[in-house]
Amino acid sequence: MIGATPGGPARGSRWRGADRFQHPARVIAVGFGVAVAVGTVLLYLPWATEEGSPATLTHALFTATSAVCLTGLVMVDTSGHWSPFGETVILALIQIGGLGIMTMATVLTLLLSRRLRLRARFLAQAETKSLNLQDLRGLIRRIVLFSLATETLVALVLALRLYLSHGQAPLEALYSGVFHAVSAFNNAGFALHADSLTRYSSDPVVCLSVAAAVIVGGLGFPVVFELAKNWRRPSRWSLMTRITVYLSAVLLALGTLVLTATEWTNRGTLGALAPGDRVLNGFFAATMARSSGFNSVDIGALRPESLLITDILMFIGGGSAGTAGGIKVTTFGVLAYMLWSEIRGEPHVNAGRRRIPATNQRQALAIALLSIGAVVGATFALMLMTAYTLDEVLFEVISAFATVGLSTGITADLPVQGHVLLVVLMFAGRIGPLTLASALALRERNRRYDLPEERTIVG
Repeated sequence: MIGATPGGPARGSRWRGADRFQHPARVIAVGFGVAVAVGTVLLYLPWATEEGSPATLTHALFTATSAVCLTGLVMVDTSGHWSPFGETVILALIQIGGLGIMTMATVLTLLLSRRLRLRARFLAQAETKSLNLQDLRGLIRRIVLFSLATETLVALVLALRLYLSHGQAPLEALYSGVFHAVSAFNNAGFALHADSLTRYSSDPVVCLSVAAAVIVGGLGFPVVFELAKNWRRPSRWSLMTRITVYLSAVLLALGTLVLTATEWTNRGTLGALAPGDRVLNGFFAATMARSSGFNSVDIGALRPESLLITDILMFIGGGSAGTAGGIKVTTFGVLAYMLWSEIRGEPHVNAGRRRIPATNQRQALAIALLSIGAVVGATFALMLMTAYTLDEVLFEVISAFATVGLSTGITADLPVQGHVLLVVLMFAGRIGPLTLASALALRERNRRYDLPEERTIVG
């Protein structure tokens, strides 16, 4: 064969195999998988539990996945089952998952060599959703500093409140403040109490501090940094910032209104609280449904209408490039603009004075359809495994896939295969359906020709 060289095909195959692991999406998926594996091993150690005996492999895997993927679903009581070492491992996994495997790798590269290779820049860009490669070094630095500063501030507020108003010892209050601050900012939802934060349902300082950390962490780093720079000039906001801020505010307001009104007379949730506390906890529930698994009322006692509204809020999730889960408000916003443009008969999808590219539209549609398919398939499978109602199973599945962590109380009682299914959902939901599909693809296929166009009847 002309141009052939000895060993050419073998060498080409070897390089094609190596290229499979150079795509940022694949590397991110592998990175999160390695973090889960390491966390599972550490939590499987005997001294990771209070009893001093190894946890079951299912408990270790489920907890490690929930921590890295910032979900908050638990099979056992965090403080009652895990030792201080185990809790520290969980906290570290939450922090790693929040900052992102590629972000952490980039920071280590900067610290060790003070130089950032081009490939590392692309990997970090894929993780942080940065639209500008030129300032990536400064972006990573700001992400780390902002995360640590926010967590420190919230930790101090919580520690002081727990010490002054709830009678906790100084070290206990400080430890609890740090744990819950990190868990809240990273939208993880892990708590040191079996009842989550229900004991603080009448404490506005604790509830609002945790809610503020969840909101800030869930907006996404690009949005937070742009707001810090141009918060007085909304006209200069990017399209992503406008969609994220406005839609998040609308969803939070509607969620608060509907959940508060629906549960107002429910003695199992808000009905037993004072009127002011009912509004506070309605707001808290709407905030936590966006991607954080804390709860200040009994989720299992919610009415079916409230479970449905919470399902919707969980599925939509928070902002892109943040610690929240779900399909993201930007995805939901793009779909809403597509629908509005189609109803009006416009040839292009416009948002304000900007046109949304066709690639963004396809991405949003792909993410939504893949997510719906995953939720429906997992719900069907879990219903075959258990005798729980559709409301309970659907809530559990969406909570896992959207990495929220809220539960009606059925998590621990699921069969082993159910726990494995939730592990898969949490992992897929954290790295994103589109990222997971891209990571599994062997290579991109570019069509070198266009087929003839033919219209079909739709609807």
